[in-house]
Amino acid sequence: MTASLSPRPVRLLAISGSARQGSLNRQLVDLAARKAQALGAQVTHVDLRELAMPVYDDDWAAANGKPAGAVALRALFAEHDGLLLSCPEYNALPTPLLINSFDWLSTVQAQDGLPSGGGATAGKPVGLLAASPGALGGIRALPIVRTYLSTNFAMVVVPEQLALPHADQQLDALSGEVVLKKPELDQVLDKVVASVIRQAAWRLAAA
Repeated sequence: MTASLSPRPVRLLAISGSARQGSLNRQLVDLAARKAQALGAQVTHVDLRELAMPVYDDDWAAANGKPAGAVALRALFAEHDGLLLSCPEYNALPTPLLINSFDWLSTVQAQDGLPSGGGATAGKPVGLLAASPGALGGIRALPIVRTYLSTNFAMVVVPEQLALPHADQQLDALSGEVVLKKPELDQVLDKVVASVIRQAAWRLAAA
């Protein structure tokens, strides 16, 4: 099933766990987003750094309320059907930016006709990607991200995933757009994207 077979186009978020300039993970998730759009999905790119959430602190929340960025992220998830996520590993763990953003998301309560942060993510598919200039491609952090999203946010993490080693050598700019040099890796990425869209379309059709 493709996005065209659901009642409306599938809407996906594209998020990178790295916000630095020239991020390999941003390049990889941007490529995944283009593939999703080619399959008929609508994609919204989210820069977690622009949401400007402080380090999670219950005392801060008690004094200031939930960060506007967390409330905005909840609204984005409520409006979309799935997620394409590319996250590097920092010392074999997901990035603090990713975990901090989602920790804040988990605290947002239902309000004004919108579900809670966890309610906005529940049941929605996510495809996991990672890119690294190292030999392991971020693979050590992906099981942690998988458990974190499925256990705490009830997301359906699709079985397919891509950890891209030596990503600085595997990603190449062609006609102004980044592509994967190796066809076999590009095929894996195709499978991740297609699986997320398929799951989202099934969910939409059953709604």
